[in-house]
Formats: sequence, structure tokens, C-alpha cells
Amino acid sequence: MKRLLLTAALALASGQAVAADNFAIAIHGGAGTITRDSMTPEREAQYEAKLQEAVNAGYAVLEKGGDSMDAIVVAIQILEDSPLFNAGRGAVYTWDGHHELDASIMNGATREAGAVASVKTVKSPIALAREVMEESVHVMLSGEGAEAFGKQQGLELVDNSYFNTDARFKALQRMKKQVGNPQDKTAWAHMDDNFKYGTVGAVALDKHGNLAAGTSTGGMTGKRWGRIGDAPIIGAGTWADNDSCAVSATGHGEYFIRYHVAADVCSRMKYQQLDVVKAGDTVIHDVLLPAGGTGGVIIVDKDGNVHMPFNTEGMYRAKRQAGDQAEVAIYKD
Repeated sequence: MKRLLLTAALALASGQAVAADNFAIAIHGGAGTITRDSMTPEREAQYEAKLQEAVNAGYAVLEKGGDSMDAIVVAIQILEDSPLFNAGRGAVYTWDGHHELDASIMNGATREAGAVASVKTVKSPIALAREVMEESVHVMLSGEGAEAFGKQQGLELVDNSYFNTDARFKALQRMKKQVGNPQDKTAWAHMDDNFKYGTVGAVALDKHGNLAAGTSTGGMTGKRWGRIGDAPIIGAGTWADNDSCAVSATGHGEYFIRYHVAADVCSRMKYQQLDVVKAGDTVIHDVLLPAGGTGGVIIVDKDGNVHMPFNTEGMYRAKRQAGDQAEVAIYKD
């Protein structure tokens, strides 16, 4: 509660309180080769229903005057609990056949952030990332240390098998067959893009003018050696600053790290005075894609405008702005 009061006080002191009709939330469930031809009507309906459930849950928090941090955590946890998405229950497998989860969160009012990497037994990585931000002196924890901290904070722990799903296990087998020799760097570079990413995330602006962003993922299918992507990297996969915007990314993490994608979007808004559409499109289409990076971002700016650009065939996404109904989309068109 002290932290929420501090956040509100900072926003008011800096003149960032906005009208109540400017609040908004956007979510994503990953980008990739997502086409109507590859999706059955039943499966499409499942994705749309879960995205709508998540965005509406976050919106309900905001509508009641709740904090943007609470809104994004509520939304992300719904996606983490669904086997449809590569986060939490639906996380992909590592090469060795287990799950290593990453997450991060950032408070736009204070620029505080929390992140966790390579955790195996914490049911909700996004909840753990928030605990790191609010209850520790650090920004990022990893592996067994992060799990020990989660246990100390009273978070729910599960066996790693809790995250098992048949679909992700079959994907691992297909990936191994395609790559062949795990030491072959060339084979890894040319494997199907859909093995390289998959993430969930949320961004929100609350009635007090505070922005927040969060991202959670199971990482890359077949990853080895404790690989960590962009999702837990502040500035790459997650960024929030009340002076500009909040961003959550999904895509080939190595490129999002190299190009500091999430923070770059907000920096272009803050320092070049670009609007949310121009800033997002420039980074995703003009900077990232020519370099070989594929994926997308969801953005909400300090005025409640939402943009969700991506350079793949589809991105699971939804948004809801004050007074409007939820908008859910999957494909590019």
C-alpha cells in the first residue's frame, strides 16, 4: 500500500495526473507465423476468448480506479495460466526437456523495475518479478536464488512438470529433428521462427496517469545453457516511463536485446516528439526488420493512445480503452 501511495503522490507532484477517461490497457500473447490457414475455427475462438478475458480483467481494475501495476499483473496471470501461450502453464521446453521461465515488470511513475530469469518452480513469474521490484534491493534475480526469494515471499511453488503440455513437447521434438546437431550454429540460425519466440505481456495507463509494463515467457523452444531472451531485460522486452509510454515486446529475443527495442520506442516519443504510431512503426519496421529481427510490441502512451505494430504474419493481441469495448485481433489483416 505504501508503494501505491508513493506512486500516486509522484504522479501528482509531477503534474502527470490525467483525466479519468484516458485510461487504457493492451495485451499480447506472442507473434509469429499465425495465419487463418494454420488455425481451426475452434482454436481461433479459444485464443480470442482468452485474450478477451485477460484484457477485460485488467480493464476492470483500471475502471475502478485501480493501479496500472495491478491491472497488468491480473491480465498477464490469466495468460500465464493458459496452455495456449508460451508463458507459465504453456511454456516451451528447453533442449533437456524442462522449463525455464523469465519475466519482468516496470513502474512508469518511479522507473523501478523487477525481473527474474531461468526460474523453474514459481507458478507465476510475473508475480515474482513484481516481488523483486517491490521487496528486494535488486532489479533482476535468476535461477535458484530467484526461487528461494519467491519462497521467502510466500509465492506459490509448483513442480516443473506443472508447466508440461503435449503441444509444447511435440514442438520440441519437431525442433530437435529440424536442428539435428545442437552444436551446429547454422542449423539454429535457420530453424523455424516459431521455435524462436513466444511471449505474453501487458501495458496499461491508469486513472492517476501512471504507466506500467510487464512481460512473461517460457523463452525459445529447445534453448540451451540457460539462455535468456529479451523478456526479462529492462529496456529490451519491457519498458515504462510516465513521460512517454509503456511497452511490452514479443519476438526473436536476441534482436530485441541488441536493438533495445522497448526503450527505443519510448525514447523516440520522449526526445523526438514522435507519436505512438510513428515511434512504434519506425522501430519495428524500419530498424528491427532490416536487421533480421521479427516480432512486435504493444504500446500505450501517457495520453492513453494504444498502438500494436508487428512485422510477422500475426500477433495475438487485444486492447481496451476507457468507455470502449475490448478489441481482439490475431492476424495482420
